[in-house]
Amino acid sequence: MQLSVTALSRPGSRASNEDACGFLSSEGFCFCVVADGAGGHIGGATASKIAVRRVLTWFRDHPSCEPQAMQEAILAANHALLVEQRRDAGLADMRSTVVALVIDSQQGIAVWGHVGDSRLYAFRDGASIQRTRDHSLAQQLIDTGYVTDEDLRGSFQRARLYAALGESDPPVPAVNDTPFPIRAGDAFLLCTDGWWDSVELDAIERSLAQAESADDWLRTMEREIIERHLPAQDNYSALAVWCSDGLGA
Repeated sequence: MQLSVTALSRPGSRASNEDACGFLSSEGFCFCVVADGAGGHIGGATASKIAVRRVLTWFRDHPSCEPQAMQEAILAANHALLVEQRRDAGLADMRSTVVALVIDSQQGIAVWGHVGDSRLYAFRDGASIQRTRDHSLAQQLIDTGYVTDEDLRGSFQRARLYAALGESDPPVPAVNDTPFPIRAGDAFLLCTDGWWDSVELDAIERSLAQAESADDWLRTMEREIIERHLPAQDNYSALAVWCSDGLGA
């Protein structure tokens, strides 16, 4: 299995960017992380960077594509935020979402996990087949049938989370129970709420069908965000992974 990975992060209309994303490859594994910080200009940016760095460092030192490993990596990131909060009182309120993906390209499997409302979408044959469920009050309302996802698009209520990194009572990461078998043609999108709230799913699927590369896919979706011209556009960040059999590469 051959993987193509690309990332993009922008401040939107905000003065600073509190999102962070990163990826690395090691020994047949690919590790991807996206995070969205909160807690003010300094706190949010610091929180998201710590989350991304700690998850990637943990997997670098413990390469694995098992659900338990994903749980431990995310909890390690939570611990890293708590350590920094105690070290610097000015960062006591910093929090971060996180969504992470591990792919074992030799076995052809993937595991992902998240805390908060940064999302992972999995695509097969151009259509979304898996999506993480936000740890938010809005998601609870959607799941109980009181509102639809579209009802809450652009609403401040969708950003009210009940789980995030940086809590002294450790969050419970949501992780897929068993490794997900991947195949050539599959694609993954990890993104913050500033991205998924600005690009509807049908536009994501349409841009995937038209794109010639993972980078092209992200750029096409970004044009959707820019063309909306939202005066209060949140930071938006995404990381895309394309899976192929490597033929002709």
